[in-house]
Amino acid sequence: MSAYRMVTWNRNKIIYDLILILAFGLYLGVFFVLAPRFQSVSLPYDDDTLAIDAYGSCAFFMLSVILCIGPLARLDRRFLPILYNRRHFGVMTCLVALAHANAVLGWYFSFSPVPRWTALLSANTSYRQFLGFPFEIFGIAALFILVIMAATSHDFWLNFLGPPAWKAIHMSVYAAYTLILLHIALGAFQTAASPAFPMLVLACVIAVSSLHILAMRQERRLDSQPESDSLSDWIAIGELADLPEAAGKVVKLSTGERVAIFHYDGKLAATSNLCAHQNGPLGEGRIIDGKITCPWHGFQYDPADGCAPPPFTEKIATYRLKLVDGQVLIDPRANPPGTFVEPVRTAV
Repeated sequence: MSAYRMVTWNRNKIIYDLILILAFGLYLGVFFVLAPRFQSVSLPYDDDTLAIDAYGSCAFFMLSVILCIGPLARLDRRFLPILYNRRHFGVMTCLVALAHANAVLGWYFSFSPVPRWTALLSANTSYRQFLGFPFEIFGIAALFILVIMAATSHDFWLNFLGPPAWKAIHMSVYAAYTLILLHIALGAFQTAASPAFPMLVLACVIAVSSLHILAMRQERRLDSQPESDSLSDWIAIGELADLPEAAGKVVKLSTGERVAIFHYDGKLAATSNLCAHQNGPLGEGRIIDGKITCPWHGFQYDPADGCAPPPFTEKIATYRLKLVDGQVLIDPRANPPGTFVEPVRTAV
């Protein structure tokens, strides 16, 4: 069994987190300045309710951005650096959502004779009507999902729960997003003094949906690529000039497997597209310090033999390549995981 540990902290991660913190602070500053201008005469803002709306709206916009990162990275490699540390983004979103919940409990239920969470759930029980529906229940459910996801974001939980269960938990982010939309539609929308916030929410939903549809269509185009009729035939996968430097290209084989092709340091290598850590798409990653680096969590493999560097013991399958008159050919028969294959030289 592998001994997982946190991916080594580096300069990129520090910069990534600093940008998140600065963006969060900037959002709060802008919100505190602009939101009072759109306040309702009957429901004017005070410092506490302003903080409640600031944290809540910020958490929603952060989650919307998180859900856009995956399809954006598939559509354009320039977004891959954002994808590499998305886990940090998710944990911070959970913290902001918790700040929103704490602000709500602190303002509305501080002087309740019963526990604050009990008061929140019992204050409104009008479940049979649309207007005035207890929208809080959707927010609580979404917060529960976000907390579970944040708490299990470490690789220990992936190893302990197993990939299928762990993935199911983290795919529930879409359920959390739907619950948050219901929470907003039945809550904030009904008291909104301006159409600005509803329009921004609608724009986020359209952006998330559209990007996922575009990414899905791109995946289908990849699946529809011509396939070889014989497993023993070498397959031409394209021109050498079309392969990006220090990055991967995904090729679908007749077996249904996807292979990641890498062009780096004047060499070509091919491995399975599936990261042994969490089945991340290696072909959407890049070569960092001479190693294939998974875009999901930064796990690395030697492109020549598919072995993770010590102390990790994961191995992925490798494939043979050859270069003929500028055309890159691949043998679709996978080598056993960890098999060394001499990289093809593209430059003397």
